[in-house]
Amino acid sequence: MKSTTAHPLDAVSVDEIPAETVLRWHAAIADELRAAFETVLPAPRFTLGPRLREFEAELAAYVGTTHCIGVSSGTAALTLALRALGVGPGDEVITVCNTYVATAFAITYTGATPVFVDVDPETLNMDPAQIPAALSEKTKAILPVHLYGQAVEIDRIRAAAPGIPILEDAAHAHGATFGERKCGSLGDVAAFSFYPTKVMGALGDGGAITTSNDELDRHLRQLRYMGQAGPKHEHQELGYQERLDEMQAAFLSVKLRHLDEQIDGRQRVAARYRELLAGTPVVTPASDVTGRHAYYMFTIQAPKRDELAEFLAGRGIRTQIIYPKLVPDQGAYQDHTARRIGDFPVARAAGERILCLPMFAELTDAEIERVAQGIRAFYKAD
Repeated sequence: MKSTTAHPLDAVSVDEIPAETVLRWHAAIADELRAAFETVLPAPRFTLGPRLREFEAELAAYVGTTHCIGVSSGTAALTLALRALGVGPGDEVITVCNTYVATAFAITYTGATPVFVDVDPETLNMDPAQIPAALSEKTKAILPVHLYGQAVEIDRIRAAAPGIPILEDAAHAHGATFGERKCGSLGDVAAFSFYPTKVMGALGDGGAITTSNDELDRHLRQLRYMGQAGPKHEHQELGYQERLDEMQAAFLSVKLRHLDEQIDGRQRVAARYRELLAGTPVVTPASDVTGRHAYYMFTIQAPKRDELAEFLAGRGIRTQIIYPKLVPDQGAYQDHTARRIGDFPVARAAGERILCLPMFAELTDAEIERVAQGIRAFYKAD
């Protein structure tokens, strides 16, 4: 496996600080990734083989669940998990308004109706106090998102809707915890994305579902492989072709070994940002409010956000807005059924101020200081 370089369209100049990158991590573990590749290349199976079984066992053990089911993407993980919970036409699923559209799309794919609620002003995660107003006789599940890598207040969410299954969207939360419990083990079932730039990404698309429910595990394995159970070519229900392949499973096993190191690095970056941005008008994200923050993003709330982003770009500092538009405001939900609980004043106000600073474990102290100096210069905070 030869060393590769970034595609020119993805490259940044040596003077630029990218908003996110996996290139430095990959360079550090390149030998391990090559060795993983070499284990798969001569193997007779490229799907549903030993590398996938190994990774599933490793991730389940890491998260603290009995089962893990590797699938093709985070969106597939959400969709299959909802299907396994029995969600379908006529049902409702409560979720947040400030997530990536895939969270809501997965609900719509099943034929159910998303019910959007507002978020907590400190964490921007689901506000459990909003849940009672969203409940109805049609509520079949609750789908909170561990936004930016901070765990939701799972106990308050469960108390607000006793008996309603909880599906965690853990796409941002690899290795994050609620207290001592890891995200992915908090609800009845959880969905992970391994999009390459996530805290733990594949070298392509991938996802996984974790659960300790034996029946959900059985059903999910059937759903991910065309509804097949028992003998080959016996299809018990309408299923999907949504398997995580052997190559990505092998790469992910390597990355899982280094996940806690990655989070330690992101925590270091976050702590330094907080120190250097003290006294500026920006609001830094809540620090480990519910447990260990994985810092998929370091998202500040900044006055004159767009002007600040432009100013930093002029200094070679890349930033991003995750997410720039509330899901209920997307064109897709002008044509699809959804319920809205209020007008989301907290999420709407935050959406005008959020800005994601460069965040990856390999950021140098000099780069962190350069970002902070740019922010301080913009606000003339020195």
